Amino acid sequence: MIGAATVVGLGEATHGSHEFFALKERVFRYLVDEKGFTTFALEIGWPSGVLIDEYVQSGRGDARQILKEALGGSPFEREEFLHLVEWMRDHNRCSPGRRVHFMGDDVGAPRVGDDFFERVTGYVGRHYPQLLPRFTELYTGLRPLDDAIAYMGGPLPQRQRLAAGAQQALALLEAQQGAGGDEFEWTVQHARSIAQTATFLAYDFGDAKALGAAELYRDQLMADNIAWWQRHTGHRMLLSAHDQHVAYVTADPETYPKLQGAFLRDVLGKAYLAIGTTFDQGSFLSQDKSLDGPWVKFTADAAAPGSNEYVLDQVRYPDYFLDTRSAPAAARAWLDTARPTRQIGTAYPCPLDNVAIAPSYDLLIHVHRVREADMLR
Repeated sequence: MIGAATVVGLGEATHGSHEFFALKERVFRYLVDEKGFTTFALEIGWPSGVLIDEYVQSGRGDARQILKEALGGSPFEREEFLHLVEWMRDHNRCSPGRRVHFMGDDVGAPRVGDDFFERVTGYVGRHYPQLLPRFTELYTGLRPLDDAIAYMGGPLPQRQRLAAGAQQALALLEAQQGAGGDEFEWTVQHARSIAQTATFLAYDFGDAKALGAAELYRDQLMADNIAWWQRHTGHRMLLSAHDQHVAYVTADPETYPKLQGAFLRDVLGKAYLAIGTTFDQGSFLSQDKSLDGPWVKFTADAAAPGSNEYVLDQVRYPDYFLDTRSAPAAARAWLDTARPTRQIGTAYPCPLDNVAIAPSYDLLIHVHRVREADMLR
């Protein structure tokens, strides 16, 4: 079913269920062993992905502490991802000729530490020392960005000014071709991540229209980062994100006008493949609507009649996958129709979204029952 796809987007119907997170490791390990995939991409900040990948490559440090630093406060600060990262490190130790990598494709939240800024300014200081004072000036007030949530509470004009400075720093670095080479390209991408983060955090999140524009920008930049990595490394990649970020068709056009999956299909064509997930009942971790509380357990009863999950759970197999592209005509008509569907993210309770399965995903994985993920201890 995956065929020749170079980027496979694997969604999750909740941001906090064990089965979906464990499934991602299982699929990735299959793709590594059988299809030559070499990168696991996650819906976390680019700086966090860099930190985790350095452990996956070197084994230096304690994996649990590194993940607490990189994933702290996110939906992915879970034992399931520690298990994945430790498997990736063991794979690289045992198979150094077939190394795997970990990347983050999102904006740099919850923080972009001073050490990450140093990846840019340190390079500039070594290769373009005459430009270092200008970079220092452009990053002043932004460096370090220790708490993205607190930062968004700052004055909007100040955030917009700092975002403009980060974009100027990126443009200034891009214009320097003297050193060139791989280190230069990676440093430019690090500077791009800083600029992306500052730009995203400069939106007025109290304005409903601006929120849609911010999420559109975010899905575009996530797709850009995936495309950059795939183009730069040549790796085949598994992209792990919420169902609403891997799909082709948005279920909430006001908040999410166009999704990462749609942007990736524009860039990669059929080399991008989207897999959605659904479940009938069970528990998961989420936050309340304030988004600043702890992650706690919630429970969902069996899906209600009229929903996608209600019909999907009538299949004689409790857990299964299907290829929506090869469905017979009668089934395709059902799969093409939008119906209420659970897409649970970082806040619960939340309304059901109207999702048409076949236009949204190439493949679908349905799970009868899920349980809450395991908090990283």
